[in-house]
Amino acid sequence: MPVAAVNGQQINYTDSGGDDPVIIWSHGFLMNHTMFDPQVQGVAGWRHVAWDERGFGETPATGPFSYWDSANDAVALLDHLGVDQAVFAGMSQGGFLSLRAALAHPDRVRALVLIDTESGIDPPELIEGRNAMIDHWTSDAPLGDVGEFVAALILGDPALNEIWIADWESRRATFSIEVSNCLHNREDITDRMSEISCPALVVHGTADAAIAYDNGVALSKAIQGAQLAAIEGGSHAANLTHPAETNAAISGFLATL
Repeated sequence: MPVAAVNGQQINYTDSGGDDPVIIWSHGFLMNHTMFDPQVQGVAGWRHVAWDERGFGETPATGPFSYWDSANDAVALLDHLGVDQAVFAGMSQGGFLSLRAALAHPDRVRALVLIDTESGIDPPELIEGRNAMIDHWTSDAPLGDVGEFVAALILGDPALNEIWIADWESRRATFSIEVSNCLHNREDITDRMSEISCPALVVHGTADAAIAYDNGVALSKAIQGAQLAAIEGGSHAANLTHPAETNAAISGFLATL
């Protein structure tokens, strides 16, 4: 796997190569670049760049950071690859950083594909519950019921749950508290959505148990001209649980660019 030394980081990434226009895929919390394998394989006519964000997959977290820093990481990776402009596609926290990239680097963002994400922040009770989960995650105890609960929240599919729980168990030793600090300390940028002028597609699972479908609807209304694709029965990772429907929505949107 190639590694880009950019923005003071060591970014693990994949690149399908070629001369096609570029999509850069940014994954959700606890996930890694492989969560977009169904899209890399199923969305034709595009060069796909997928990367591991700080603290996930094979990219280490080197200290405190924000999603603005992650947005800069993505842009620096494009610089490394000699790419001037790309469609920024992000799921959940990948959407957090993609929105910030559109605000901080509008000339680099051709369009946005926002999967099961939002512009706001988590309520205090959710942060409290997640902190308890993080405490268990960083302990020596097996993930057990906590892993099952998180997998159900993100995926809700027994086969997928098993795959990702095994991945989480294998990576727990490298888990950094900095990634949860970044998640919990992000600011509400809803009032800045009107600044985004690039084309945007909001893809949201109607059964998302982590970020409610209504939040996706609100995001689609806050970004001028944004399209909304409801993935019926889709989970928080709708691109994994409903890849055919998600790929169809994304391919249809990309064809309009």
